[in-house]
Amino acid sequence: MIPPDYSRWQADRRNALTAEDGWLNLTDRFEILPGPQTTGAAPDNAIRLSSGPAHLGTLLPGFQFQTQGGQPQPFVSRKGNPELRVGTFLLEIHTVEGQPALRVRDLTLARHVDLRYFPYDPAWKIRARWQALASPKPQVIDQKGAAPTTITLTHHARFDHNGAQITLLATHWKSGLPMFVIRDATSGCDTYPASRFLIGEDVTDNALTLDFNRAHNPPCAFTDFAICPLPPRQNILPFRVAAGELGP
Repeated sequence: MIPPDYSRWQADRRNALTAEDGWLNLTDRFEILPGPQTTGAAPDNAIRLSSGPAHLGTLLPGFQFQTQGGQPQPFVSRKGNPELRVGTFLLEIHTVEGQPALRVRDLTLARHVDLRYFPYDPAWKIRARWQALASPKPQVIDQKGAAPTTITLTHHARFDHNGAQITLLATHWKSGLPMFVIRDATSGCDTYPASRFLIGEDVTDNALTLDFNRAHNPPCAFTDFAICPLPPRQNILPFRVAAGELGP
């Protein structure tokens, strides 16, 4: 029997992907250079968009945007990165390793996605041990779409699988919850080759829930303009995790 909260999670997952600021209508990503940057589809722009008007406007220092004949408008942080709606485009400032970039979403594009999942399996909802490291530890993480980056590890999760102890590193955090970037024996055949993301839930001082039924594809499974972390060696599992989201 599929739990109601799992069905709600699937609906929330679809809604997030198909939202105006989701991953399905991202058309461009440009590193922002110093000084004003004219922006539009014409070849004479410093930032040449793949679609839209010949001249959308000018990206100004201090993260403002000015359309022709208009006043400079600031980018505003709402749910995360600073954003600004300009006509039928949603512009976003995305910074990686101190380098800001302009991400562009075309709001006229259809936002449809066919999400598929393994059958729900309660055996893959695991209560794992949640352990703090003796001291924070730097870890180099490879990324799809960008150079490697260094993060700081503070915790790992441990659980038993077929008589073996499995340790997963929490390399990132999302909304205050630990995120695990994983790969397993389904990767590249049933699931997205690079990785899947798994968010730890019901976290206490020494335990958390790993519901692999909620393992899901990273943004780079849906667009070439996303930057996604790849799993560290410790998070590459030698067995099949036949649960969660299938490849798009």
